[in-house]
Amino acid sequence: MVDLARKNLLHDRLRFFTTVLGVAFAVLLVFVQIGLFSGLLRNATVTIENMNADLWVTSRNTPNIDFAHTYPESLLYRVRAIPGVARADNLIVSYMDIQLPNGVSEEMLVYAMKDFKEWNFPWHVVEGAPEDLRRGNYVFMDDSATQRFGPFSTGEYREFVGKRLKIIGRTRDALSFTTTPIAFLDYDLAQRLAPEELGRSTTYTVIKLKPGADVEQVRAQLQKELPYNDVHTGSEWAKISRNYWVTSTGLGFNMILTVFLGCLVGVVVVAQTLYTSTMEHLREFGTLKAIGGSNRVIYGILARQALISAVVGFVLGFGPALLARRLVANVGFHLMLTPPLIVATFVGTVLLCLAAAMLSFHKVARIDPALVFRT
Repeated sequence: MVDLARKNLLHDRLRFFTTVLGVAFAVLLVFVQIGLFSGLLRNATVTIENMNADLWVTSRNTPNIDFAHTYPESLLYRVRAIPGVARADNLIVSYMDIQLPNGVSEEMLVYAMKDFKEWNFPWHVVEGAPEDLRRGNYVFMDDSATQRFGPFSTGEYREFVGKRLKIIGRTRDALSFTTTPIAFLDYDLAQRLAPEELGRSTTYTVIKLKPGADVEQVRAQLQKELPYNDVHTGSEWAKISRNYWVTSTGLGFNMILTVFLGCLVGVVVVAQTLYTSTMEHLREFGTLKAIGGSNRVIYGILARQALISAVVGFVLGFGPALLARRLVANVGFHLMLTPPLIVATFVGTVLLCLAAAMLSFHKVARIDPALVFRT
């Protein structure tokens, strides 16, 4: 039976190649679209997930971490007075202009704190010590900035909002959803650079709880003390930031639509090929029925044809996806090919190919065994 399924598929090699190529296209599209989108969503929350904070205080209805709103920094003292709070610090997240050596002005997303070390932030330091930021007009820049701004090294200077800052360190993997490069500054320096917006103001307050403290109880007390702010756990804040990009920008719908169209192309190609192959071999299937073969046996042959197309097409699509992951990494993007995504795509490919074979199943079920005796 397996040989018959393979022979039917390979009877017309060009048609078989077209079939698996259609499946491979669908598989590649799924990997690229979902992988890139997952990578962007990872960028949207990577700073939240790497900040050693149990709770986040934000202004009311802040949509995501990149689009922060200010509130009085003095609220920090009320936060520190809440029972169960071990440590709390203000965090500024703000966009600032940076002037490049060629005179072009660009934007950087600035993260500013008074004590980065206590929060294990930034989490991947390539060069320099974050605690040195408080000692002068210094800045850390993430290596991803080279994609947008060109190469840089420690000891060089860049102008932030018209003020020359010395680069004393480099980080890695500090990324944003918008791909805007991230820099790290001392909290007071950030306020001096943008006094009208950030003077005596902050954008977030991060909180570390004492061992054994009840998170929900502390959060409820914080929400009571800060009625004009929101208080989120780290996981909730990351989910809010991701949901903003998925639902508010239309990117999620676009991804679903593109994946659907890719899968539709694959299904149509497989269905057409299997149906044509079935029509060309009706006599063979009639012979099987004439010698006692049941519909179940014939269904098995068609199912194997669909399975062969699915497996070969998946392999041909997965290979280019691995290559695409390396290519997009060179331009600062992440194409995430996680094991769950790979398994789900393989299972989906098999199911879609089997679904495409349903049209042939219906045709075979109506074959008259007497067909083999007709001239």
